[in-house]
Amino acid sequence: MKIKTRNLPYEEVLKLPREPRRKPARPGWFFRTLLKILSAGELKDVDFQLTREGMDKLGPAEPALFLMNHSCFLDLKIVSTVLYPRPFNIVCTSDGFVGKRWLMERLGCIPTQKFVSDPALVRDMVYALKQLHSSVLLYPEASYTFDGTATPLPDTLGKCLKLLKVPVVMISTQGAFLHDPLYNGLKLRKVPVRATMRYLLSPADIEQRTVAELNEILKEQFTFDGFRYQREAGIRVTEPFRAEGLNRVLYKCPACGAEGHMEGKGTQLTCRACGKVWMLNELGVLEAEDGHPLFDHVPDWYAWERDEVKKEIENGSYRLDLPVQIRMLVDTKCLYTVGDGRLVHDGTGFTLTGCDGKLAYTQSPLASYSLYADYFWYELGDMICIGDSKTLYYCFPLTGGDVVAKTRLAAEELYKLRMKRG
Repeated sequence: MKIKTRNLPYEEVLKLPREPRRKPARPGWFFRTLLKILSAGELKDVDFQLTREGMDKLGPAEPALFLMNHSCFLDLKIVSTVLYPRPFNIVCTSDGFVGKRWLMERLGCIPTQKFVSDPALVRDMVYALKQLHSSVLLYPEASYTFDGTATPLPDTLGKCLKLLKVPVVMISTQGAFLHDPLYNGLKLRKVPVRATMRYLLSPADIEQRTVAELNEILKEQFTFDGFRYQREAGIRVTEPFRAEGLNRVLYKCPACGAEGHMEGKGTQLTCRACGKVWMLNELGVLEAEDGHPLFDHVPDWYAWERDEVKKEIENGSYRLDLPVQIRMLVDTKCLYTVGDGRLVHDGTGFTLTGCDGKLAYTQSPLASYSLYADYFWYELGDMICIGDSKTLYYCFPLTGGDVVAKTRLAAEELYKLRMKRG
């Protein structure tokens, strides 16, 4: 999937009129049916199967909030099938509207900006539920998982349930991450995919619980581990490219400590600094060539990297400073390429400068609990996105080395540290 882009000077982009926010539209039967038909092929390829739990509690025409873990684009195909013919609006990122706003609106999509405060989003969700009598699908993690485990949930989610006052249904997938992990560059693997659709909370349940209790329930629902599931279920990924791009996630060598020298190619992960080699076997286990893997489970390695980033933040040594190509999103017509610049991230937050000195943007660590970051984003490249409700800046690193995962980890740890300090 690609996105429409256009080269335009920074000062000209600033002059462009901002598009007014439109109320959600109830998705029509034709587009719901079309989406289901278009999803059938890939779901057949993965032998998709669904388990329902307690769904008799939800009326066939009763609007509900559907929550779903987020692994890959297959998620949309799954939900378009398992919810059919129920009408539902989808909360999705605003860049998904670029060049196709007409279609996205008719599919019932509600635009929002990832990890940016958006009070209007709740109003749109209430409008869809109460006025359109349509359900709402929300991916509360906002971004795809990097390592197959859950990404942070916003603390405001429990409060959102209190405001909406509708039943909550959880859709959990197993195998979707293994089928299309983000790091693997859109290369699909032939593995079975399963999903469970569970009636989670009634309006009465929500009313009786505190926001903190609701957040704990949701946190428990969003606890998963794709690689552990693969090992325990005995699912074999036999494709010879299964480790390609894994260096995007496992960017730091646990043997020598070097960063940006890992290379995932074929079935192997190699540190070009010290020469240590791992193989990702068919069950998703890391096996070291020398017999000492240090980490044989990808999420354990990723958790260690988080701890390493946290140490850097605490001792004041953490700093990202790299040249980037800058693209801006200010409307849904296209993504505007405005030139090159420099992205700096340290204990004070983000600083983005560029466009011949005309652009200077700063963002506090408290601006968001996580970071919109992606691999091979719309086939343009690895990307880090910062910004506010008016403008988003998409930064594409111009130098080698994998920095996206570390930057997201750092943003999350900086937020937690600042919140603790008050």
